[in-house]
Amino acid sequence: MTGGRVEAASAWIYRGVWRVLVDWFRVPQEPPTLPAFAGDRVAAFRPSEGFLRYLKFFFWIVLLIVDGALLIAWLAIMAALPWLGVVLALPFAALIVLPDVVAYIAIHLRYDTTWYVLSERSLRIRRGIWVIKETTITYENVQNLKIDQGPLERFFGIANVVVETAGGGGAKGPHGEDLSAGHHGIIEGVAEAHEIRDLILRQLRRTTTVGLGDDHAPAPLHASGTSFTAEHLAVLREIRDLARRVADAA
Repeated sequence: MTGGRVEAASAWIYRGVWRVLVDWFRVPQEPPTLPAFAGDRVAAFRPSEGFLRYLKFFFWIVLLIVDGALLIAWLAIMAALPWLGVVLALPFAALIVLPDVVAYIAIHLRYDTTWYVLSERSLRIRRGIWVIKETTITYENVQNLKIDQGPLERFFGIANVVVETAGGGGAKGPHGEDLSAGHHGIIEGVAEAHEIRDLILRQLRRTTTVGLGDDHAPAPLHASGTSFTAEHLAVLREIRDLARRVADAA
C-alpha cells in the first residue's frame, strides 16, 4: 500500500476513533480555562501544524524502515518457498499496514489533545486522553525560561518553550536537559516560541514589580467601566496579537 493510501485510510479511521474517544471517555474538545479577572485577555492554542509535520516525519522514517524490512523478508520467503509466501501474504500485509494506522492515529491524538492557555497571571498545559494531565504555572513561581530547538525543529519552524519553577532540576526534558518532575512545563512544538517566552518574561517582571501580596485586578475608577494603566493595556495587546498569530499559523 502506498504512503498516500495509508495516510488516507488512517485519516478516515482516525475520524471515527476520535468520535468514539470523545463520546466514551469524555475527552474535552475545548481548551482548558484559567481564572481571570474581568477584562483579562486569555490566549488558548494548540501546537503549530509544523509540530504535526515534525511528528509525521519520524512516523514515515520508521514506517519505511520497518515496512521495508518486512517486505524484504516476505520476498525472501517467496523466493525460497513460494507456497509459504502465499500463505503468509495476508499476515505480512497486516503487519505492514495495521501498525502504520495505529501510529498515525496516535500522532493525531497527541496533537489534537494538547492545549496551551496563557493569561496575564499564569499558563496551563493540558495533554492526554486516557489520563488527562494539566499543569498550571503561575508567573510568580517561574525561575527560568528557555527555548529548546534542535535542527529538525528549526527545519519545521517550531521550538519548545521550557518553563522551570522553583525546585526544577533532575528530570529530563525533550532533549535531555535537567528538569524536576512537577516543577516544569513544556510548551511544545510552537511557531511563536520567542514571542511566548518574551510575553511570559514581561508578565513575570510585571508580577514581581506589583508584589506577590498585591491584588492584580485592575481597579475600577469610573462607574462606566474599568480603567487600565498603559502597561496593562500593552500586555492585553500582546496577548491579543499573540493569539492572532498563533491562529494564523494554525
